[in-house]
Amino acid sequence: MEEGSQNSEQLFEDDGNELEMEGNDIDIDSNGLDIEGNCLDIESNGLQDDCDGMLEIDDNHESNGDDATAVSIENGISQGKNYPPPVVGMEFESYDDAYNYYNCYAKELGFAIRVKSSWTKRNSKEKRGAVLCCNCEGFKTIKEANSRRKETRTGCLAMIRLRLVESNRWRVDEVKLEHNHLFDHERAQNCKSHKKMDAVAKRKVEPTVDVEVRTIKLYRTSTADPVGCGNLNSLEGEISETVDRSKRLKLNKGDSQIIYDFFSRIQLTSPNFVYLIDLNDEGCLRNVFWIDSRSRAAYGYFGDVVAVDTTCLSNKYEIPLVAFVGVNHHGQSILLGCGLLADDTFESYVWLFRAWLTCMSGRSPQTIITDHCRAMQSAISEVFPRAHHRLHLSHVMQSLFENLGELQESDVFQMILNRTVYETVKVDEFEMGWDDMIRRFGLADHAWLCTLYEERERWAPVYQKDTFFAGLCTFENGEFRSSFCDGFVHKQTSLKEFFGKYELLVQEERKTEAINDLESRDSSPLLKTKCFYELQLSKLYTNEIFRRFQDEVVMMPCFSITQVHANGPVITYMIKEHEAEGDRSNIKNFEVMHDKAGTEIRCICSCFNFNGYLCRHCLCVLHYNGVEEIPFQYILSRWRKDFKRLYIPELGSNNIDISNPVQWFDHLHRRAMQVVEEAMISQDHYTVAWQAFKESLNKVRLVADKHV
Repeated sequence: MEEGSQNSEQLFEDDGNELEMEGNDIDIDSNGLDIEGNCLDIESNGLQDDCDGMLEIDDNHESNGDDATAVSIENGISQGKNYPPPVVGMEFESYDDAYNYYNCYAKELGFAIRVKSSWTKRNSKEKRGAVLCCNCEGFKTIKEANSRRKETRTGCLAMIRLRLVESNRWRVDEVKLEHNHLFDHERAQNCKSHKKMDAVAKRKVEPTVDVEVRTIKLYRTSTADPVGCGNLNSLEGEISETVDRSKRLKLNKGDSQIIYDFFSRIQLTSPNFVYLIDLNDEGCLRNVFWIDSRSRAAYGYFGDVVAVDTTCLSNKYEIPLVAFVGVNHHGQSILLGCGLLADDTFESYVWLFRAWLTCMSGRSPQTIITDHCRAMQSAISEVFPRAHHRLHLSHVMQSLFENLGELQESDVFQMILNRTVYETVKVDEFEMGWDDMIRRFGLADHAWLCTLYEERERWAPVYQKDTFFAGLCTFENGEFRSSFCDGFVHKQTSLKEFFGKYELLVQEERKTEAINDLESRDSSPLLKTKCFYELQLSKLYTNEIFRRFQDEVVMMPCFSITQVHANGPVITYMIKEHEAEGDRSNIKNFEVMHDKAGTEIRCICSCFNFNGYLCRHCLCVLHYNGVEEIPFQYILSRWRKDFKRLYIPELGSNNIDISNPVQWFDHLHRRAMQVVEEAMISQDHYTVAWQAFKESLNKVRLVADKHV
């Protein structure tokens, strides 16, 4: 087993790699939710499921009567009458409860189940994980194929993966709902799994939800829009006056068709493109989210820090756009998904964040950066409880001046505020400076300012020293990171104009990254000092990140280095630095801790966490102690010019069922896409790949000719 899914790896890690597997055909090569290439509908009211495989995210597991009773045969997605379909995040008190639930669900629909594989703790019979699959999974072995028994296996991929979590409950962490066969209620009733169903199994087993997990339900969505208010199934029509306009996406005539045409066109050229829609109770379009395959793959490499750009939504632009933005190995902003929201309420943000998290296979970023918005803050706490939620400092400072009336014109106030926010390096310095500023300018009763101060740990740099930002948030006075939409979306930009520009923006973003890749790979930056640290990283980092690091190297000559404390191998140094060249009166002190045994180093300025590379103060201490190279843990792979990136979905495992044509196709397609991505590096790569494809095709055809 060469590679496994994230879910499977996590299963092993949780038990300290002390797990054993049982079962003959263990399958751990999936990628979480299999939602690529589908139109997915996420709702919050428990509507129905249509034949396009629409997704809904909900907070409870109750279905609304007959609305959730349909079975879609066309695409094999199943729905139960009394049992909600399995979804990632469901939890059960015991393994038996989980098995009984899936068994009851299967019996109701007309298929049977079996245990495909299970995991136990090493040297113990305690079960830790299991895969339950449709009994039509796989194909007969050669030995079984010679028997006279009727063939019932079809290679069906429907399954759920269960694992025991810390709360001692069983959680569903992977689901595949699609069957490749029709349901047979009569045959299913006589299957072994249903015959064994006891009284406990016959009752409806209700899953529970952990505070950090919310279910993703599949429901049916109406195929007709009775009030014609802009969903994707009813593209034109008069808007009913009975519909609450505040609970639907603001669309002009023809906008629904524009959205539909855009999504359809992109799916033709990018099969792994995904879009999700949210309809309200009246069937009107409320929220939309979309993301392409490359962005989903890029998140796997650069998903440590993500900014949520709500400039268009909060400033009431014509299009209520929300963009998820990351930063790549060149320090360049990259798009990680977009949404259109009906409003900026808690409910809308929760829907959007869950939709985005679903597309990212449930993997939350380390740090999320947003504007100051109470509804969004609550939604992030709900959906990303373990992420560090921080506020854009530049946006906070801009809002602060806008809310202070005449004081924003005071040079003295601006100087004191900037010094307090940007120049303090310790918490007590910041708090004392803030209190002095409040008293001096009589702001003790300013309600907005008091509220902002209560949330200071989300925006003040002095509190962010343990949070990694990868340079996505600026902490220097006067620096302002522009909105991702700047320059191509204006207040009156129409939806049609936006989608036209959107494709150009994405193309330009990827073109810029490709050019930067070539320049970083083929050119050597000019060195400005004789420092070995500069030479070391010039060979490793991309040009842009190296230039930023080089600025630190150039400023290395500090005023003095003094050892102030020692505790075994951990030594604390004080670095004294002039604020301006030639100015010996204004000196700033920076405390640096160096662990010689562990080759660890940390400066109070926290440049490494803020920007992703060591500061000049740390470099001075390393040089002072005769350390010739920057320790490996401070050279981040996300900045390296040789960082291997393949913008395709996870390749999965090489272990496939050689008798299963479905797995043949999936495996070959993913590997072929890997070659395609590699071939795009240069013309030489393309030529080699094209020649290899032609040779491979000829060889395959020779095999085919032998069987004629």
